[in-house]
Amino acid sequence: MSDTTIAGTELTSQYVAQVTSDLERNTKEQERISAEIATLQEQLTALQHDHSVLVNVQQALGIAPAQVQPAAHPDDAAVPAPRKKASAESGAGKRTRVKQAAGTQRATTSETSADRKPPHKDTAARAGRPTLVELVRGHLTEQSEPRSAAEVATALGKAHSERGIKTTVVRTTLEGLVAKNQARRTKQGASVFYTAPDTAE
Repeated sequence: MSDTTIAGTELTSQYVAQVTSDLERNTKEQERISAEIATLQEQLTALQHDHSVLVNVQQALGIAPAQVQPAAHPDDAAVPAPRKKASAESGAGKRTRVKQAAGTQRATTSETSADRKPPHKDTAARAGRPTLVELVRGHLTEQSEPRSAAEVATALGKAHSERGIKTTVVRTTLEGLVAKNQARRTKQGASVFYTAPDTAE
């Protein structure tokens, strides 16, 4: 009877260990994916901002490709490839017009492509708003002792009150940094603390 009880207890402890391990793995995976989503959201916001800046620059420069090609401009701008097919299929008179329009479009597109990357950097510099990832990494680098996600969030929240920094987002960001070897995670009991790689070493 006692052997059965011992075997049952060992089996239970194995299940508990397995479930705990699976839960921890699941939680880490959720945090990693959340960090990626947060990063992609920041990139999307930056691209949307760049788009509006480019549109304003286009208007300021007086570039009006719509006047050259009123009806076909939206389609050509959205899908540049079909323009070549259209020029091949159209007659000689239309072909010249399409080539001229395509040349205008290409010039506009190349200007936009050339301007696309610098505004992204300039915008970030002008706004003076580093990303949350940069803030968290910078904060860890400045610390001489390990910090929990809540402590990092509180410190950044005070320093950047206008951003509304949340602990859950900071924890996700920290886990993302750990995944990229840009931060280290240590456990003390049930608590998790984070340090910059140099600090940990």
